[in-house]
Amino acid sequence: MTETVETARAADLRAGLPLAVVSAASFGLSGSLASALMDAGWTAGAAVTARVAVAAVVLVVPGLRAVQGRSEVLRRNAGTIVAYGVLAVAATQLCYFYAVSRLPVGVALLVEYTAPVAVVGWMWVVHRQPPSRLTVLGAGIALCGLPLLLDLFGSGASDGGVDVVGVLWALAAMVGAATYFVMSADDSSGLPPITLAASGLVVGAVVLGAACAVGVLPVTATADPVAFRSVAVPWWVPILVLGLVTAAFAYVTGIAATRRLGSRLASFVALTEVIAAIGFAWLLLGQVPLAVQLVGAGIVLAGVVVVRLGESVPPAEPAPDVTLS
Repeated sequence: MTETVETARAADLRAGLPLAVVSAASFGLSGSLASALMDAGWTAGAAVTARVAVAAVVLVVPGLRAVQGRSEVLRRNAGTIVAYGVLAVAATQLCYFYAVSRLPVGVALLVEYTAPVAVVGWMWVVHRQPPSRLTVLGAGIALCGLPLLLDLFGSGASDGGVDVVGVLWALAAMVGAATYFVMSADDSSGLPPITLAASGLVVGAVVLGAACAVGVLPVTATADPVAFRSVAVPWWVPILVLGLVTAAFAYVTGIAATRRLGSRLASFVALTEVIAAIGFAWLLLGQVPLAVQLVGAGIVLAGVVVVRLGESVPPAEPAPDVTLS
């Protein structure tokens, strides 16, 4: 029996890791696209609302088909869906886009992705799942890389280069990201990954749209071309890619990966988003990272490897108590 369970966990690990990396790379593209849109005159609110709305439209039909004949699953999990849409979708993306408007993409992303440490703490305190020594060591190594990526000991400390408000926005996004991993790992609700993603995106789109309508969220959008280094594209190209690739595809694969790996391991594997984000920012925006920032990113990723070793066979996680209905 134990051997069967371990075999199943190993299979989940083999299937979950590629999904997690693909999802992370897809999420990593969003910062560069949003930054280019904001340089073209879009506000963060307009960009994130368009991104979520496009993804919601794309996924709503497949999401409903996945629970066809089981509509009670949606009613039973209404509270979870609302919480997921507000916290894991709308708040996380909006705070991250505001962070990107004040910080380089890679820096904003690394601050946000201290989320794995919050996930470790949540699973330990709330669900009595203490991390292994290797997991703690890996988390410590990853945190040691963060000041280097922020360049706190170099130009960022001497010329006022670290934008405090931008860092605060990124930390708010971190809380939302931690919520995303914890809630995505819950497979006891009966909601298929595509249905959870679709319903959460619909809620997120409604919340953001309402905030725009009442003026709480400033919205400005233009039809001006969007520039990526020396290339300009129509405004709708980055909007479609934001919605289809960095939201719809990224959320579905991310939820599927988290359910296989568990919230703790998945949150650390998702740090590979940093490599993708820095690469896309370099390729699309010309934001060349400093050598010290590359060293910091390498240290963070080394921490991820150590965590992976510490959680090579993910423990079975009890369902997080997040249902609000």
